[in-house]
Parts: sequence; structure tokens; C-alpha cells
Amino acid sequence: MSEILVFFLLICYLADVFIGDPVRWPHPVKIIGRTLDFLEPVLRRSGLNLKFLGFAVLFTGTFATFFSVSLLTSLPFLGFILSLYLGYACLALGCLIHEIRKVQKLIASGNLQEARKAMSLLVSRDTAELNEQELYQALAETLSENYNDAFCAPFFYLSLLGVPWAWMYKLVSTMDSMWGYKTDKWKKLGFAGAKADDIMAYIPARLAALSMIGAAYIMGLRKNVRLSAIAADAGRLESPNAGWTMSAGAYILGVSMGGNASYFGEKKSKPVLGKGGGSYSSSKIDQLVSLILISSFLYALGFIVLVAIVR
Repeated sequence: MSEILVFFLLICYLADVFIGDPVRWPHPVKIIGRTLDFLEPVLRRSGLNLKFLGFAVLFTGTFATFFSVSLLTSLPFLGFILSLYLGYACLALGCLIHEIRKVQKLIASGNLQEARKAMSLLVSRDTAELNEQELYQALAETLSENYNDAFCAPFFYLSLLGVPWAWMYKLVSTMDSMWGYKTDKWKKLGFAGAKADDIMAYIPARLAALSMIGAAYIMGLRKNVRLSAIAADAGRLESPNAGWTMSAGAYILGVSMGGNASYFGEKKSKPVLGKGGGSYSSSKIDQLVSLILISSFLYALGFIVLVAIVR
């Protein structure tokens, strides 16, 4: 049994990194997203308490997701194939890096207007006025922060609890990314998804930072980086999880992340992570992509070895 699970996890990891998400394939996350888009105006028109409705969607959605994925993966003959597809599809590191590279090329070619448009599809901050340095910083922050959401957290649940739990996390993560804003419009409806994401991503975020430190040592980057410094900076952010991988990326690359940014037309000041005064460039993004890829390998390898030993 452990040999099959090791093979399964290895295939899922390699397929995500080297294949990514084929554009024309129907993807379960798109189904979740369209369902949430459909539900949002319906819930608002109901006149009921939006915070209560957010919890109702969370509990109903997680139950429906767990049940449907469990059913699909237990089908005779097709079950293992569907497990492989759903296991690989719950990981999004390959897709994330692909999108990062697209924006990076636009910035490097001097096409900042198109880069701003492409960047706006990846982040919630306002991108219309970002200069080259700010675009590179936004890219670095996006890749660092989403390393956990796109890969580490779903792989954590996939390895330890199986495909249905990984997709329960994906539902929670999608709710958080679509509804989890702290604006007047979203703070009630998005409360449940945001809190559930905080809980489910808590352990993976810290393990993700550890994997980044391990990768930094392999690459010979910032060998004096300390987990205590990363933890101290991470604790300054409002999110209990996002700061871990962002802070790790900042210290390892010798740059700063966070600071002032505009969201939905409103200027916000976030804590500055890292102590480096280095500038951003295309080569810094190359370094970060390599760091994240090596980190993901270490992270996946750790869980694959754990599964092989325990099971």
C-alpha cells in the first residue's frame, strides 16, 4: 500500500510541476469558482445574516466536496485514474510559476502596460500605476505567498489524509481568495472561508517556510537566515500564515516585501518584511522561482518519505 501511495504522490507532484493545468481542460476549481459566483448575489438578496450564510456555504460545500470526491475516487476501474487526476489537479504550483513567468517576460521586455494588466489577474492590489520595481516586487510577493496556498497546503492534506481532504482545502482556499476580503462588502460573507483557511493552512505555512530555508542552503543563498527572524516578521502581518513564506523569501533574497500598496482604490500600509535593501530585477525573480521549485521538491520528498515509513 505504501508503494502505491508513494508512486501516487510522486506522479501528482511531477505532473503539477512539469505539465501544469492544461488550459482547455475542465478544472474543478473553476466549478467551485462559478458556483460561488452564482451563490453570491442569491445570498445577498435573501436578506439573511451574511456571516451565517458564509458558514452555511462553508459547511455545505465541504460536505458536498468530501462526499463527491470520495464517491468518484472509489468507483471501480475509474477510481484510481480519477484519484490521479484530482490529486494532480489540486496542486497549482506549475500553473502559478507559468503565470509568474508570463508577467516577468512582459516587464523585462519593457511592456509595462500589458504587465500591469496581466498582474491584475494575479493579485487583489491595484496595478495600474505600478512601476517596474513595484511590478517585480508584486510578482515576488505573489509567488512567495501563494507557494503555500497553491502547493504546500494541498500537498499536506493529499499526503496525510487523501484526495477528498485535499479538495476540501481547495474549496476553503477558493472561498478565501474570492470572498475573504476585509472590506465592507465582503467581511461578513467571507468571514467563514477566511477563518477556515487560516486554520487549515496554519501548519503547512510554517513547513513551507522551513522548506524554503532548506532550499536556500542548497542554493548557497543567505546562509545566515534564521527561522526566528522569519517568525518574528511573519507575526507582524494580519494574516497568521501569509507572512511565513513572504518573510522567508524576503530574507533569503535580501529584499523587502510588504509596505505601501493600494487595494480597491484605498492606500494601505503593511509591515515591511525582511531587512534587505536589495533592488528587484528579472534575475531576482529567476532566483525566487528556482528557490520555490527546490523548496517544493524538498517539501514533497519529506512527505513522500514520511508516508513510506509510516504506512
